[in-house]
Amino acid sequence: MTILVAIPARGGSSRLPMKPLRTIAGLSLLHRTIGLARRAIAQLDDVALVVATDTPEIAAHARAIGCDAVMTRGAITSGSGRALAAALAARPRGRGRPGIVVNLQGDAPFQSPGSVAAVVSALSAGSADIATSVVRLDWSALDALRVHKRTAPFSGTTCVRTAAGRAMWFSKQILPAIRDEATVRSQSAALSPVWRHTGLYAYRLAALQAFEAAAPSDLERYEGLEQLRLLELGLTIDAVEIAPARFDISGIDTEADIVRAEALIAAHGDPLDDP
Repeated sequence: MTILVAIPARGGSSRLPMKPLRTIAGLSLLHRTIGLARRAIAQLDDVALVVATDTPEIAAHARAIGCDAVMTRGAITSGSGRALAAALAARPRGRGRPGIVVNLQGDAPFQSPGSVAAVVSALSAGSADIATSVVRLDWSALDALRVHKRTAPFSGTTCVRTAAGRAMWFSKQILPAIRDEATVRSQSAALSPVWRHTGLYAYRLAALQAFEAAAPSDLERYEGLEQLRLLELGLTIDAVEIAPARFDISGIDTEADIVRAEALIAAHGDPLDDP
């Protein structure tokens, strides 16, 4: 089955204009995401990689790094919609339309490369329409996320899932709320009940087309999370557990996120230097 890994890279972010070109420890955000993608696709067969953007400068930057890029309409408002546009453009570029489309968000370059193979494998072997990756937070990571949200409340997404791994909800709030947390901590060893969404999706092409054909939902607009549209459409999402990356950080959404990422790289090393 042909797999397309698409990196949506929009230039018009309201919080960080031209975000894909912003530098983190000497490399652009897009360069870091392409580096992650290249390591990830080394584990897969029959796969293509492309940056999907509405901005000529971003397309030129991707090509300068040696990555294919396609221009998409500026009116497309979601990363998933931009990934679909890239998938539909695949046939004129000499490939059949992919059976699976991976949306590797351009602002989440610090996740484990193995997460791409994990969601592709889960989608290929299971019955869900979409697979996405989540990390179960230990208590110290949960405490750090709470501190982070004091200054950046819409940075970082949590997922509520069933015991079997089917996603029930996503939120910019930290969910679930934990009643009598001290007792839960004492009974739960190192892990909290909170799952952080890492922003990676693998779609069956039909599910991605259904998403793009539907109007944004109210709940999607309230939270700023496109995956809520998928749930409201009745599509099923498997939330696939992956191991935490070298350091736990949500997507790059604010200036504070850039500062935090650079501090983590200085303290723990650059993930792009891993073998």
